[in-house]
Amino acid sequence: MMGGVHASLINAYFRYFYRSCVLLMSSKVRSALLFVAASAISISAVQAQVAGPAKVAIINAAKAVVDTAEFQKIQAAVQAKYLPRQQALEDLDKQLAAIQKEGNAPNVDPNKQAELQAEFTQKGKQRQRLADDLQADINSERQEVLDRTGRQMSEVVKKLAEEKGWDVVVDVRNTIYFKPALEITADATAAYNKAYPAK
Repeated sequence: MMGGVHASLINAYFRYFYRSCVLLMSSKVRSALLFVAASAISISAVQAQVAGPAKVAIINAAKAVVDTAEFQKIQAAVQAKYLPRQQALEDLDKQLAAIQKEGNAPNVDPNKQAELQAEFTQKGKQRQRLADDLQADINSERQEVLDRTGRQMSEVVKKLAEEKGWDVVVDVRNTIYFKPALEITADATAAYNKAYPAK
């Protein structure tokens, strides 16, 4: 009996692209910002260094980036760019499923069974090559997007901090509780859109 056909990983590509960008973007932006981690330094320690209560702002760095007009445009462009290759993989999945169904039917001639098995194996290898190549291209493009937008967002937030007089900008992932009035995520996105309008 032939092995089962694996579900296409590329069908979930756009969810993967978004989630991975969120996770990696948060790390990249946080590393470029002045932030306070509960395990490393406390707000009270910062206050002691700035002669009075520190002005603190909270940002969801990942959301600030993915909500920008530039990132939204990138998502749409990526979808259009990779759609034909995604469809090619889905077509191969359908072909593999059809071969599997035929090969698993009762009373299949042994010679026909061997022929179907060879075809299944060949198309499976073809699909794997296509999927590997596509994933490599996805990873490369994702890294370029993260490097550029992460760097630009950090510049935007630093400028905002200087203009607003914030002493510390803390990523939301490093907080347990904060008052909503302290959050600047939407402000950062708006400032990014103004500094780097989508082209």
